[in-house]
This record gives sequence, C-alpha cells and structure tokens, in this order.
Amino acid sequence: MTTALGITLILSWGSSYYLPAVLAGPIAQDTGWPLPWVVSGLSIGLLVSGLASPVVGRIIHHQGGRMVLATGSGLLAVGLTGLALAPSVAAFLGGWLVLGAGMSAALYDAAFGTMGRLYGREARSAITTLTLWAGFASTLCWPLSTWLVEVYGWRNACLAYAALHLAVALPVHLLLIPSAEPADDQATGTASRTVQPSSGSSPVLIFVLLAGIQTLAALVASTLSVHLLALLQMRGLTAVEAVSLGALIGPAQVGARVLEMLVGRRHHPMAAMTVSIGLIATGVALLALHVPLLGLALVLYGGGNGLHTIARGALPLVLFDPRHYSLFLGRLALPSLVVQAGAPTLGAWLLVGDGTLLLTVLAGAAILALAFCLLLVGAVRRIE
Repeated sequence: MTTALGITLILSWGSSYYLPAVLAGPIAQDTGWPLPWVVSGLSIGLLVSGLASPVVGRIIHHQGGRMVLATGSGLLAVGLTGLALAPSVAAFLGGWLVLGAGMSAALYDAAFGTMGRLYGREARSAITTLTLWAGFASTLCWPLSTWLVEVYGWRNACLAYAALHLAVALPVHLLLIPSAEPADDQATGTASRTVQPSSGSSPVLIFVLLAGIQTLAALVASTLSVHLLALLQMRGLTAVEAVSLGALIGPAQVGARVLEMLVGRRHHPMAAMTVSIGLIATGVALLALHVPLLGLALVLYGGGNGLHTIARGALPLVLFDPRHYSLFLGRLALPSLVVQAGAPTLGAWLLVGDGTLLLTVLAGAAILALAFCLLLVGAVRRIE
C-alpha cells in the first residue's frame, strides 16, 4: 500500500506543483498569455489547497483517506483537462482553482493523514517511505513533461497527465487503500505521551509554535524553489553552473530521508525537526553571508529540507492524539500553504542587487523558526 501510494504521489506532485516549471514557458509562447499570469496559476492552486486543507483533514478524520485520495485524483484530472481546453487565461486560472482542490486531497498532507489514521504513531516509517518516493517526482516528471510538450504540445501533455490520474491513481486509491477505523493508541503499542490541544494553554502554545515553524520553513522553501537559480546567477555563476549547483539539493534531500529511515526511529521526532531547521538556517545563512562554499550551503539546505518533510509529518503524531492526526495536519497546513502561495511574489520584490536582501530575509525567517523549535522543546518538556 505504501509503495502504491508513493507512486500516486509522484504523479500528483509531478502533474501539479512541478508542472509550471516545464509548461509555463511553452504555454506563454503558444498562447501569448503573459508569463507572470501563467505562473500565478500555481500560486492560486496553493492558496486553494491551503484553504481546503482543514476541510480535507476533517473528512479524513471522520471517513478515512481512501475516498479523499480518490477524489483528489479525480479533481486533478478535471483540473488538468481544464488547463488543456482553456481558451483564455481566465479559464486557465480557473483550471488551477480545481487543481488546488485536488492538491489538498492528493499530496503529502492527505497521504500523511491517511497513514496516521491507519497506523497511529507507528505511521512514522510509512511517512518516511512516502517522502522517499515523492522525492523522485521532479526527477521523473520533468523529463516526461518535457518529452510530452516537445512531441505532443502542452495541451496534450495536460490531457496525458489527466488520463494517468484516471487510469492509474484513481483505481490504485480505490482498490489498494483500505478503509479503517482510527488507529487505537493501545493497539499501536507506543509508550509516548500525547498532548491534548483542548486541555489548556500549553497545548495551544505547542500548536502555535509548530504552525510557526512549518510556515517559516514553507516561506524559505517556496521562495528558493522559484528564485534560487536567479540568486546563484547574481553571484556571477553562469546558467549552467547555477543549474549544476542547484542539482545538489535533490540528492541531499533524498540522502537525509534515507538517513532518517535508517536511524530515525531511535530518536524523538522533535530532534529531527530541530536538526532539519538548523540545517536549513545554516545553509541559507551561508548563502546570505557570501561564504565561498555554495555547494556546502546548498547540500545543508537540501538535507534540512528533506528531513523537514518527514519531521512535519511525524512530529504531530507524538505531540497530539494520533486519533485526531488528520485534523491537526489540515490546520497546520493552512498557514504554510497560504504563505507558499505568496512567497514567490514577495521574493520577486526583494530580489534586487546581488540577492543579499532576499537571502538575509530568508535566513532571518529560518533562524526564527529555529528559535521556535527550541521554545517548542521547552514547552513539550514542561507539559510532560
């Protein structure tokens, strides 16, 4: 089941979040639509995904994840078809509204919530495995998207992805994802204590700190995903050199996730969260300080980002009642996805000079997230 869900995550990420990286240019060139409007489709999708996430979390909590994931595949297919058939930029952006709803039901948070409902706190290993699978989304789908656009055009590329959702992801979700009652704490055999968010101010503080960490991390990751190559070229690198250095991030992410799979169970997820944010902050700070170790900075950032993906799924399992795990994921996802929607535009305003201003702001955000981690460690110890 985890393997099957990992495959559908590759398809879902590759045909939504990673789609504009390949298709935006050909779409603008073919239609004459302004490139910023074409690219803004992803921001619209992320905003819708964030607004829908709490609702998706509640549905998974009450009904399980099978139908949610299946619905997500269907919505992605409809949205992609809308993009393919769009006669105007307004209709194109309307397709992204549907894609955003599909993203909320078919990407990490929905998959993590489904695993958490099935396995309780024992879902950590499954979550780690899912992130390993999804880590190959851009590696596999960017070349596939490029080939589809070159051979069949961008509209048919969207239709091909829509067909894959209907022919592969939808039946996989319906046939291989079991319908199950919420996992029982005693059945999972875990001795860890849970924090009930309704029991007082300390659990509320824990939730706010965790939401702040995830939102600040999302701000950094979303901004760099769009502007990193431009920032590197502002430092005097050629386009080829920037791409070569940027390619270090992917293997660093996967390497960190493999390491987490091997040794993560020996440590509390809070340790993984703190280390991940510390690596992100160190990597971005090195970039902001013009330290002549760009490769090391990007490896540190990539490793932290890869580890953070696992930590943000695993930590709520031990901080809150796992029977309500999907509810917490939905609430936590709302601010981070909304920030992701606006971060690239904010980054464009700050992308001046040699990029130091933007990198300084991002380093400050990462350091603030690290401070939140340390406060969270103290808050968890006090409540326990």
